[in-house]
Amino acid sequence: MIAINPQKITGKWLAGMALDFHTTRSTPIGPNAQGHMQFDTSRPEIAELLYRLKYRQDRSAAQAIITTAANYLKPYRSKFDVIIPVPPSTPRALQPVILLAHGIGAAVGLPVIDCVGTTRAPAQLKGVEDPTQRAQLLNGLYTVDARHTARKRVLLFDDLFRSGSTLNAITDVLLQAGQAMSVSVLTITRTRSHH
Repeated sequence: MIAINPQKITGKWLAGMALDFHTTRSTPIGPNAQGHMQFDTSRPEIAELLYRLKYRQDRSAAQAIITTAANYLKPYRSKFDVIIPVPPSTPRALQPVILLAHGIGAAVGLPVIDCVGTTRAPAQLKGVEDPTQRAQLLNGLYTVDARHTARKRVLLFDDLFRSGSTLNAITDVLLQAGQAMSVSVLTITRTRSHH
């Protein structure tokens, strides 16, 4: 069993939790041969598994994340009708958010519906610190098929909570166009500081 340190995350949603921090420490250790700064980073156990899944395509890391998230979610399971994963912003052969959402849904007995779409290729928000600029990049980006969300209590799922910009934008779409009854958020990790 993985020890987690759940963190409350706030936004336009009803309730939100991240299972743990994304890193516990990240110290610059100097540039590599290409001049890119390198970091000595330590992560909580679940964040290390997520890192292996996301950046090393290590599928063996997924099951422990799914089991941990499902065990965390089980006491709250009756509060939700459906799990909706955040659409991936980066094309990958293995999409961790989708893989984990479906695994968690199966483990707790909730349907997982990929019903949030994008109107264009999502811009990477990673390097964009200005909240106004982030909001402009997200404006009109997400769409939802309300047949899957109307009058439903939605659990919106993502792997990482950074600033909440994406989750807030999708929550708005789910509540307005999607006519969801409520939206709560679950992420695997959150950054220590958010912009």
